[in-house]
Amino acid sequence: MPDETLPESDPSSRFPIPERALRLGVAGPVGTGKSSLIALICRELAGESSLGVITNDIYTDEDARFLRSAGVLDPERIRAVETGACPHTAIRDDITANLMAVEDLESDFSPLDMVLVESGGDNLTATFSPALVDAQIFVLDVAGGGDVARKGGPGIARADLLVVNKTDLAPHVGVDVALMVADGRAARDGRPVLALSRTDRESVASLTEWVRGLLLAFRSGVHVAIDPGPMAPHSHPEPAGAAVLRSHSVGSGQHDDQAHDDRAPEDGAHHHSYR
Repeated sequence: MPDETLPESDPSSRFPIPERALRLGVAGPVGTGKSSLIALICRELAGESSLGVITNDIYTDEDARFLRSAGVLDPERIRAVETGACPHTAIRDDITANLMAVEDLESDFSPLDMVLVESGGDNLTATFSPALVDAQIFVLDVAGGGDVARKGGPGIARADLLVVNKTDLAPHVGVDVALMVADGRAARDGRPVLALSRTDRESVASLTEWVRGLLLAFRSGVHVAIDPGPMAPHSHPEPAGAAVLRSHSVGSGQHDDQAHDDRAPEDGAHHHSYR
């Protein structure tokens, strides 16, 4: 009888193989190219993997309609969530609508290899809950300014992959792509950064290879979802003049309030500091 024991070098011999699709989140500010990046991934990988997409918009299904019109997947595999509130609410604070949409999609098209979940455009603090996605890409673009990558925030600093998108536009907006990528790497403590343009096949190949590697790690059971962290601590001036420092415990989504005596700045600005 043949020995069916897997070799010790095979990671699946030590970890259970997941029974559901990999869930990959794509977040970033408005206009950075999240929908186009998802279309690119679908176009490159649909021939070898079974895919689905969930999009998020506040009051519309615009991103879902864009992806359906692009013809990258069967339109039924692309579904929209209308959040009705700030995008981070539906991807981190209360993931119910998105989780139900993902599970319905997985049920209808089982077995799926991967579901891509697109956040609505948000600011630099927006990250997905690890209860919703297994990994996440944070997208910036050169047209947003060359200094954005060094401004930090949980998405830039701790997402599984940071993409500096639309690099072909850099000469037209006066951005040094190499410097922007270097700033991103400095902010990420060694985590990967990818400079991407849809017109550059080498960068497209790098993106698809990263996704393939992630999918392989997930299927093998060796990928561990990492929480990029809650929103940064921030203070709100109280009527009496004192301020309450508000922070979110990692994984809790709840405010941890701590009163302190610092007065609001004279200019009335609302300051945020990043850990």
